[in-house]
Amino acid sequence: MGDLSTDLTSRFKNNKVKALINILYTSNWITSLQNEFFKPFGISPQQYNILRILNGANQALKVQTIKDRMIDRAPNATRLMDKLCAKGLIVRIACPADRRVVHIEITKAGKKLLKAIAVDFDEDLLKNLTETEAKQLSDLLDKIR
Repeated sequence: MGDLSTDLTSRFKNNKVKALINILYTSNWITSLQNEFFKPFGISPQQYNILRILNGANQALKVQTIKDRMIDRAPNATRLMDKLCAKGLIVRIACPADRRVVHIEITKAGKKLLKAIAVDFDEDLLKNLTETEAKQLSDLLDKIR
């Protein structure tokens, strides 16, 4: 991993095209690393995201709230939560006032799994960047969106 032109053995029309291809290429690279990293823990990156959302909330959340906060707003979020529930990492709590509303809460086992994932994947991934460079990258990505 290094220069995109070398990695892909390609030349680009201009730097904007190269930047776009680089973003897409890097996104796929990160996704592959995430999938491999979380495999031994028996969860996907999206499931990890759900656990982090619930852990950070310190309370049960509506399913829709979780979906809204997810990084990858996949339409299969309910299925992802079903799998986490089957593993005992989250629980569903029916709302007594409205049967259509379901709240999700992280379990002790879910919190224990988060602690077991000792390496902070996000920080390790960006270890080659300084804080200033990380901020600049984040600002540029915000500017694109």
